[in-house]
Amino acid sequence: MRAANYKKGLELTDHGPWAQAFWDDLVPLKNRVVEHPVFVEMGAGTLSLPRFRSALLNFYPLVENFPKYMGLNLAKTQPGRYPGHEESKNWLISNIKVEQRHAYWYQDWAMGFGISLEELEFVTPPAAMDAVNHYLWHMGRQASLEEGLAATNLAIEWATGEWSQSVVKGMQAYQENGVATINRHSMAWLRAHASYDDAHPHEAMELIKLTCADEASRERAFAAAAKGLEYYILALDHCYTESD
Repeated sequence: MRAANYKKGLELTDHGPWAQAFWDDLVPLKNRVVEHPVFVEMGAGTLSLPRFRSALLNFYPLVENFPKYMGLNLAKTQPGRYPGHEESKNWLISNIKVEQRHAYWYQDWAMGFGISLEELEFVTPPAAMDAVNHYLWHMGRQASLEEGLAATNLAIEWATGEWSQSVVKGMQAYQENGVATINRHSMAWLRAHASYDDAHPHEAMELIKLTCADEASRERAFAAAAKGLEYYILALDHCYTESD
């Protein structure tokens, strides 16, 4: 039976009342990320080059470390002992390699805007933009599995999958203005997140439904996701106000 379960993919199910309320109550915070001026102006092709480069450079540690945050959550799984841990283990293992590949694609995007690989690898983000990384490390090391999944794969991936859909449309303007090289390599990260990655937050929510065994765990997971989105907003606010 265990072997048969291993071969099954994660199946999405209809939300019950608590899960639907959990999802719906996060939407306003998620929308504050998606509709932030940084991404609105990126999508319109009007974000200033200093702000654009600051965003690409200082968010790189979030992208590069993302599979590591997932690895920290993977280490918490105890299949057979707790509900949802088998499914979480299999899902995390299958997606960590995907996220690592995305880090390389993000490098291509940044280099299309004149940022060198050395700059990316040695960047030290300002505190307000690095706080989200410290938070996700903390959640990965100290919090429960459901909290880690909520903070990382629900909050961050949900918002990112949505804003990338609008940002794709603005990239050609930067090529036309002669400030960026836009081609299939520099667009790979954006296109990936604007298309198939939109399943990840729904899958993360399914894992939260499976791992949250009681009301207390649901409340902790919700608080973890909400704070992850708040740190995301903090980083964007700093990028927008301090980069010009």
